[in-house]
Amino acid sequence: MQSTSSEQIDALEIEGRTAVAEARRIVVKVGSSSLTTPDGRIDDGRIRDLVEVLAARRIAGQEVILVSSGAVAAGMTPLGMRRRPHDLASQQAAASVGQGLLLASYTAELAGYGLNAAQVLLTVEDMMRRVQHRNAQRTLHRLLDIGALPIVNENDTVATHEIRFGDNDRLAALVAHLMRADALVLLSDVDALYDGNPASPGTSVVHMVRDPSDLTGIDIGGAGKRGVGTGGMVTKVDSARIATEAGVHTVLTSAAHARAALTGERVGTFFAPAKGRRPSARQLWLAHATAGRGSLVLDPGAVRAVVEAKASLLPAGVVRVKGDFSAGDPVDLRDEDGTVIARGLVNYDATEVPGLLGRSTRWLAREMGPSYERELVHRDDLVVL
Repeated sequence: MQSTSSEQIDALEIEGRTAVAEARRIVVKVGSSSLTTPDGRIDDGRIRDLVEVLAARRIAGQEVILVSSGAVAAGMTPLGMRRRPHDLASQQAAASVGQGLLLASYTAELAGYGLNAAQVLLTVEDMMRRVQHRNAQRTLHRLLDIGALPIVNENDTVATHEIRFGDNDRLAALVAHLMRADALVLLSDVDALYDGNPASPGTSVVHMVRDPSDLTGIDIGGAGKRGVGTGGMVTKVDSARIATEAGVHTVLTSAAHARAALTGERVGTFFAPAKGRRPSARQLWLAHATAGRGSLVLDPGAVRAVVEAKASLLPAGVVRVKGDFSAGDPVDLRDEDGTVIARGLVNYDATEVPGLLGRSTRWLAREMGPSYERELVHRDDLVVL
């Protein structure tokens, strides 16, 4: 994809960057490398500069949510760690020390503008479970209502799957979706998406991505410049995709360009919101904020019914069940080749499903009782992937 010259800025890009500047509610994500010194300590100057920008937007009337990495990195030096640890226990130990230091820095800087910092720690489980998902939403809404600036991070000290969502990029996109934000700004140590290796001659900034097809042929592999973070361009682009599917205007740039990005200047890469009918909040939640607890393997007829006819999944179309799950859990729906074609909330425990396979709901109701005349996964609780 060729970048647009500064003399020929696309009207869609102008409109989109203006929308970011005028957003009523905005989520800003900042990475570890943008907040710390090369040896892993919190850089007070960088915190101060970022807070100055965010406070200006908050005072101007925007609702601001900050998703901040940096807890593990901030805890490394006090614990005598020269490099980011790879084992989970050491990462959690560093996070438990660093999170307090990180929040203390934010709290002190925000107080100078008469603003309160509000810590919100989330886990993958909080985003997977509908009840926790909605509780987090209510808490964030209330914090914004009372004028606080929520600072969100993954609760690294108790995470049991992976220590991160993906350098918090994915978490930021999910928070933007959760809170129906108007804009998302992803700040890191990379100033934009490029159409090749930024270090190679002849590469150019990709100023705008209209849809995923614009990324064809662009190598987005590789991590950031420093070793204190965990994510790379892949997670950032994937997070932008999640956000734009939810109708959120998204900008990817460096922390040094935070003010320019938030005021609509042409910095970094702008990702345009998806066109057409947007997925419902429930569909986006199922697609991006959950992971299958198990799998149901569908026969070809059931695959067509789910994908093409948008129908519910009935027991008659399932040939195998895998995993250990309970009624209400998210499960992956796979074809017989193992490809995940959809995800949905299952209506039965895993132990019940084998006795239902291949049976019609009418037969199940007659032989096992009226309560069994229900779908394995109802179409309202299902999203095609």
